[in-house]
Amino acid sequence: MKPVRVLLVANRTAADEPLLDAVRRRIERGPATFHLVVPATPSGLHRVVDPEDAGHNVARERLTNALPLLSEAAGQAVTGHVGDANPLCAVLDALNLRGFDEIILSTLPWRVSQWLRVDLPRKIRALGVPVLHVVPGSTKGQVVSSPPSTARLVPVTYPEASLARNTTAAASSPAGLARIRGIWDSM
Repeated sequence: MKPVRVLLVANRTAADEPLLDAVRRRIERGPATFHLVVPATPSGLHRVVDPEDAGHNVARERLTNALPLLSEAAGQAVTGHVGDANPLCAVLDALNLRGFDEIILSTLPWRVSQWLRVDLPRKIRALGVPVLHVVPGSTKGQVVSSPPSTARLVPVTYPEASLARNTTAAASSPAGLARIRGIWDSM
């Protein structure tokens, strides 16, 4: 059986116990390989002054500290890299360049998490990959949201006569409306 490729996404929580527990639970479900991406998120005034350049050293340090702990939790070597400063772009880059079957996202609690303020878990789920969201800090030490169904999103292919082409002009006539309905029904 081919192992499932799991992308771990974390920054300040990369070496926290809830993420390590999620990795252990994932390994119990079946064979998997893990890759950690730590977005190089700048802090303080660097967010304004040089957001693309700042944050790499801190992210590299977090990655270096987390990899041995994650490898121990997984029972195998875990790879990783420092990603884009924008966490969604870091996830997209990892998905497009390496391809993953699942994502485990670890964020700070709601009251302090920038990622939750921009609704990162929902945006990542919209990519069509099953996401497990891990948040430290509840009374039990962690809150884990259940992953959505494992159904994959199917890419939509449009016929050559695109809906976007001349829809305003076409909608002004009965024949145009019929053509639009025909295209829509054929999808």
